[in-house]
Amino acid sequence: MANAPQVQTVSTAADKAKLVAAGVLVVAAVVAFYALAKEDLWLRVLALFALLAVAVAVFFTSENGKALIAFGRDAMREIRKVVWPTRKEAMQMTGYVFAFVFFMGLFLWLTDKTLEWVLYDLVLGWRR
Repeated sequence: MANAPQVQTVSTAADKAKLVAAGVLVVAAVVAFYALAKEDLWLRVLALFALLAVAVAVFFTSENGKALIAFGRDAMREIRKVVWPTRKEAMQMTGYVFAFVFFMGLFLWLTDKTLEWVLYDLVLGWRR
């Protein structure tokens, strides 16, 4: 199988500036929320969400934001390819898991009680 070529993303100064601007806008949103403490709550929340929305918009114009969007699209494309089990298959597999857990718990409990009996009663001779 041939190796896929490695893609290296180079961050430009403009891209780094967009990321810094997005970070500054997030900080500004929080500062604005608390700076408007004497105003009505709806105005504070509106300022918070407006500045956060601008920060998200600035982030999505950067290369990192575009890569995140591309990743989301690729993930959705892959999810559409998944063959999901039918309800009957899902219920059967859930039943198998519950049965396995029950029997494994029973096995571990019996093992624990057997070792307890061997160690405490037979080896050490302690009686309860």
